[in-house]
Amino acid sequence: MKLKDYKADFIATLTPLYDAAEAARFFTIALEKLKGWGRADLAINPDAVITPAEVKEWDKVVKDLAEYRPIQYIFGEAYFYGLTIKVDENTLIPRPETEELAEWVISENKSKGKLNILDVGTGSGCIAVVLAKNIPDAVVHAIDVSPGALAVAKQNAAANNTNITFWEQDIVTTTRLPQQFDIIVSNPPYVRELEKVEIKSNVLDYEPHLALFVADNDPLLFYRKIALLAQKSLIDGGALYFEINQYLGNETVIMLQEFNYREVTLKKDIFGNDRMVKAIK
Repeated sequence: MKLKDYKADFIATLTPLYDAAEAARFFTIALEKLKGWGRADLAINPDAVITPAEVKEWDKVVKDLAEYRPIQYIFGEAYFYGLTIKVDENTLIPRPETEELAEWVISENKSKGKLNILDVGTGSGCIAVVLAKNIPDAVVHAIDVSPGALAVAKQNAAANNTNITFWEQDIVTTTRLPQQFDIIVSNPPYVRELEKVEIKSNVLDYEPHLALFVADNDPLLFYRKIALLAQKSLIDGGALYFEINQYLGNETVIMLQEFNYREVTLKKDIFGNDRMVKAIK
């Protein structure tokens, strides 16, 4: 079978479920992962043939996509802030909004010399790895409650040549952090159960609920806990950076102000949603 014909079938099969542009993007990703080709390679070799064994591989990708499995999980990696990050069902898939959080931390701190940084709820380790790569002399620590996520994070740290200290720890039951930090950053669970109706099935059915959802009656649970721990574990003048629920920006700001943090800044993401908060101890 000619690859260009398979491409047409691939896109036609998926367009009832995804728009044509997204289906075409999936094909391009699969082309790179399965054959090591870019779009130009297919254009140069329009009569390229794929073997029955290759068709079987491609068909498996189509089947997974038809069941809304994220393509990042199909191929086991995502891209974040210019880096390749390994992901699996133990970790969230990094979002563009989280890149904005990382960029905020980097832009404000990359020239400050040696900094002790803690990433709470590290997941795939994407934030910790990017900070370690882009803030010179940063000493980065990261914690997560999930052993599976930490295993992935450690692989990402090694693959991207970063030296990060990881701990398995439940932040909710933690009473004290082991040292002082200049920066604490976190993208904790913040989607309320009531917001599940807004979540697409490719997220709801595959991504780890432990890293996504929080109870409706206490949606700031993780923010409050981290803010309380940071009162003792941030240096004076140290900074907290959070990714937040877009619907709870004002509530998060008020909570931090009530804990006597100063210069509390609420920041929007590229989509115009309240998405990040910074606070100074």
